[in-house]
Parts: sequence; C-alpha cells; structure tokens
Amino acid sequence: MNNILMMFIFVPILSFALLGLNFLLAPSNPYEAKVSAYECGFIAIEGQTRSTFQIHFYVVAMLFLVFDLEILLLFPLAVTLYQVSTYGFVIALVFFLVLTIGFVLEIGSGAIKITEQK
Repeated sequence: MNNILMMFIFVPILSFALLGLNFLLAPSNPYEAKVSAYECGFIAIEGQTRSTFQIHFYVVAMLFLVFDLEILLLFPLAVTLYQVSTYGFVIALVFFLVLTIGFVLEIGSGAIKITEQK
C-alpha cells in the first residue's frame, strides 16, 4: 500500500480515536471563571463594555505582522537561490536593506520601545 494513501487513511482514524478517548476520559468540571471570556488580562466589569487599553500593544502587533510577512516572502528566494542567479541575489540584498532600514527607523521613532506601567 502506498505510504501517502496509508497516511490519508491512518491519520484521520487515529485522530478521531484519540479525540473520542479524550472526550470520554477527560474530566469535565466547568465553573463560572473557567467558561467566562478572558480578554487581555483585564477582568470584565458588569455593565461596562470598554476599558482603557494602550494603543502601544496594537502598534507592536501590527509591526510584528508586517515584518513577519516580509520575512515569509523571502522563503521562496531561499528555496530557488541557485536558479535566480546574481540578479535575484542582488534584489534579495536590496530587499534586506530596505527591511533593515525600516526596522531601524521604527526603533528610532520609539514605536517598538517597551514601556513599563505603574
């Protein structure tokens, strides 16, 4: 039997069997604190829909996503580095240079600086 075909048969059966065992054997004791919504470490106050939250966390998250996706774009280049020749390598170096300049500018502007709260 082909290994890939066996994996398409064996893996779903194993995953459903383990999921069923977990459902049958795992203890279940839900209580109010366990099933309530947990939002960023802030305890929800009844009747209050908004709480103070610093925008700094959102800025860091957005910057992380941007840099993470830019680094992800370099994976195809790393796989095909022998086929892209010198031109592709120079373009990758320019991309790294622009990425590094952007990162240095963000550090210089204080967007990534972690502040302590009191």
